[in-house]
Amino acid sequence: MRQIVLDTETTGLEPTQGHRIIEIGCVELVGRRPSGNNFHQYLQPDREIDAGAVEVHGITQEFLADKPHFVDVMGDFIEYIRGAELIIHNAPFDVGFLDHEFRLAGNQNAVTVESLCQVTDTLVMARRLHPGQRNSLDALCKRYEIDNTHRELHGALLDAEILADVYLAMTGGQAALSLGDHPQEVSESGEQAIRRLPGDRPPLRVIRAAEDELSRHRLRLAQINETSGGRCVWLSEDYPADA
Repeated sequence: MRQIVLDTETTGLEPTQGHRIIEIGCVELVGRRPSGNNFHQYLQPDREIDAGAVEVHGITQEFLADKPHFVDVMGDFIEYIRGAELIIHNAPFDVGFLDHEFRLAGNQNAVTVESLCQVTDTLVMARRLHPGQRNSLDALCKRYEIDNTHRELHGALLDAEILADVYLAMTGGQAALSLGDHPQEVSESGEQAIRRLPGDRPPLRVIRAAEDELSRHRLRLAQINETSGGRCVWLSEDYPADA
């Protein structure tokens, strides 16, 4: 399962008023793990940036003077997101701007974000989980104890990285399991090597879950399944029932 956490920065709030995207940041998750295959691009908007927007993200026209236009990177961007699930906080904002850029680029095939991808809005998800509460990215970081102290200004890639942590926490928590303080051994081929336990170790004690623990476990899986739109892997038909 390939997911892409996406954020943008813009010259203003409304594409209908001629505002443009000036930064795209994407973090790829494969099997709920960051793959390192990210997409990050600053863009020349060919227009002024609202003063209020500069206060939010700190990106100036001088900084963008030598950056490419959206049309120059559109092909690479389309191939990067094609077929993935996009994870976006307040998706209508970013999707609206991206579709506006597609139109301005004169694409002949009427490309839209939703024709390329499935879109999941984490703001909608958060409002369903926490009705009546603040559900900004900063508020969610505080609620899920995610460190965002390094976020002095908004930035598309930085916010995408933070949102990836928030999304994983909202939909089941831990994305990777690491036992012990030492890195896993790697074979000469670059694959992780299996570390064998000594053969003279006594048999491990097996402790079965009590019925009340199983009941709480089933309830937790049901909650994860609801918040993830029915995509809880532990409830899928392909997941072994005794795993």
